[in-house]
Amino acid sequence: MTTRDKKFPDNTDEVPTQNGSRFSIGIDTGGTFTDAVIVDHSSKTVVASAKALTTRGDLAIGVGEALRTVLESPGAATATIGTKDIGLVTVSTTLATNAVVEGHADRVAVVLIGFNDAMAKRTGIEAAFPGSPLLRINGGHHHNGDQRCELDEETLADAIKRLGNDVSAIAVSAVFAVRNDAHERRASELIGQLTNAPVTTSTELSSALDAPRRALTAVLNAQLVGRIAALADAVERSMKAYSLSCPLMLVKGDGSRSLAEAVKRRPIETVLSGPAASLIGAGYLTNEPTFLMSDIGGTTTDVAILHNGRPQLTSDGASVGGWRTMVRAIDIQTSGLGGDSDVQINGSTLNLGPERIVPLSLLATRYPWTLDLLKLDLADSQNAGSMHGRFVLLPFGTAPTGLTGT
Repeated sequence: MTTRDKKFPDNTDEVPTQNGSRFSIGIDTGGTFTDAVIVDHSSKTVVASAKALTTRGDLAIGVGEALRTVLESPGAATATIGTKDIGLVTVSTTLATNAVVEGHADRVAVVLIGFNDAMAKRTGIEAAFPGSPLLRINGGHHHNGDQRCELDEETLADAIKRLGNDVSAIAVSAVFAVRNDAHERRASELIGQLTNAPVTTSTELSSALDAPRRALTAVLNAQLVGRIAALADAVERSMKAYSLSCPLMLVKGDGSRSLAEAVKRRPIETVLSGPAASLIGAGYLTNEPTFLMSDIGGTTTDVAILHNGRPQLTSDGASVGGWRTMVRAIDIQTSGLGGDSDVQINGSTLNLGPERIVPLSLLATRYPWTLDLLKLDLADSQNAGSMHGRFVLLPFGTAPTGLTGT
């Protein structure tokens, strides 16, 4: 291990590239663009890079385009690289962060076991996610791990049956589950028998006390399961199309990496993974031991510090969208303000973000006819500019198309 390698966090889950392969691929999927690079580990250089639009409607389209472009890049450096020479694919993303900041995360149900009124309120779940089904069930344990009362399985089963297919996932948190997780495990088992929705238990994510904050962390994780699983599946499909059989890893918010299958269960760990990768990458490229980084994307702006060659980890857990989680992460200040942030003027008040809009220049790359439509609108002597340059647009990649000319 070189001196430079030691700059990475101590808990980085290092997985050697397959068969000692010389090259690896890095992919970063943001709210606007998906980037891909090929890294030569022998020379520690980037030998090829590519950029594609992130297609939120079907992530595989954008990922596949970026992967195809980087693998087929012209030039002597990539001409001799075959798929057998690629030993590892690593992915970082801001999709989890963006979903929380923009308030576009999936709708989930919450099961609180043994929570009284004050504890349920302290979770902040009802205020943060109004309309999300919140089920209060008798059960839980004392601080010494002894059972307070039996888990009310009948009430839980009835509530889950009534939900039907109304939610994408379910979060479960029980009082003092870190001392005895029997009720969380039983609730998860029972829910699994009654629905196909994925279940997140609070003790999967943290072994720390503070049941309300563990519950909030479990809810955020449940909201992100589908998104991160979709990203991992998209990358896996693209890898298969190019006969890449090497391991796939995802960057976590503390800068370490984990195999994709593990992260699919704990997607909340990828919150802030994009800027975490940026901070470590900036340290690697600049060889500077201490600096302040500002990472401005399409949706968010993230600020972090590298000090004496090491990222600073937050002791309180990652904070995203105003919510403090129990997830280990680099200390990053993130705000819902980026290059694509919506700008609204209400009288003398200027509002920026957190909603993002697609710039017309970006829209025109996919739908060139929109420029002709705007020119016709501006040429209208009666109602010039009536469209205000705005279109209703489904996410890129949405079938059958995100925008039509009819």
